[in-house]
Amino acid sequence: MEEKLGKIDMGQYGMNDRVAALAGMYPQWTPGRITLQEKGLYMLATAYGEKPAEVSGRFRYTADVLSDYPAVGDFVMADWNEGGRAVIHQVLHRKSCIVRKAAGNARQEQIVAANVDVIFLCMALNNDFSIRRLERYLSIAWDSGATPVIVLTKADLCGDLDEKRSQVEDIAAGVELLVTTAMDEESCAQVLPYAGPGRTVAFIGSSGVGKSMLINRLLGEERLNTGGLRNDDKGRHTTTHRELLLLPGGGMVIDTPGMRELAMWDTDEGIGQAFAEIEELAGSCRFFDCSHRNEPGCAVRKALEEGRLTEERWQSYLKLKAEAAYAEDSESYLQAKAKKFKEIARFSRNLKKKR
Repeated sequence: MEEKLGKIDMGQYGMNDRVAALAGMYPQWTPGRITLQEKGLYMLATAYGEKPAEVSGRFRYTADVLSDYPAVGDFVMADWNEGGRAVIHQVLHRKSCIVRKAAGNARQEQIVAANVDVIFLCMALNNDFSIRRLERYLSIAWDSGATPVIVLTKADLCGDLDEKRSQVEDIAAGVELLVTTAMDEESCAQVLPYAGPGRTVAFIGSSGVGKSMLINRLLGEERLNTGGLRNDDKGRHTTTHRELLLLPGGGMVIDTPGMRELAMWDTDEGIGQAFAEIEELAGSCRFFDCSHRNEPGCAVRKALEEGRLTEERWQSYLKLKAEAAYAEDSESYLQAKAKKFKEIARFSRNLKKKR
């Protein structure tokens, strides 16, 4: 992480009236945005430049869960600390965040990226293609507060494009769908309109699906490494950390390491949107507490029997709901949720006082 001093227009990094109002609550510190995260260190962009940063000892002591710590895309308040690392004291309220279960810790949530406007859900049309995984991605994306856009890559390696496109459209009603190939610059340019000035976009998908190639299109240069295919027709992993990059058009993009599986973390609302037709069917059952097994008047069972709902999609819904329910029962989750509600209430009270 290399320090880069010099005046920065924080408007380029998404600083707006909402963030300024939040930052105004901590006049003793300098506002900035996390642009890089690697283990316990961060790269912080402020009006004075960019430099490595770490959280304060007090921050570390009071943090209850992993999601309390800064993530790429977060706006934070810090001591600039001339001559040394910046010291982060406060993470400002996130307008959106992509959350997953922390790797190796079933009782913790992890922020993949924060304050994102659009999430590109990338899936290659070769052996990487999986409707069940896309349902998972959509549930997490809808729950994040950002807008999901599906990007199907490597169309040149797909012999049944129309069939796979139809499968995606069946489970992603209302979600915009882009189909791209690395050999066709015009198809890759479809991502450009989503990343306007002041907007932050993020890419999520398995390793080697073509995220780096699409980000290079946004950047207008071959800045990120791209990998070819392995012998099993899967992509090679090329991104090893999360990073926020400025785009020539004024927007920002967050690149993330490939994640074949995003473990669920309390995404009940997102699941409801990703499986809207199932939620609607469940609401039509004769009994409000229907278990959808043997009760009379069960709209879900009827849809399954008539073929209007596939068993595969129903089982996928049940699996994701079970994962979300397990996360919600977590003691650390409940503590974190209570803390978040207190922070929101405190922020609302402070805004009222300022008015």
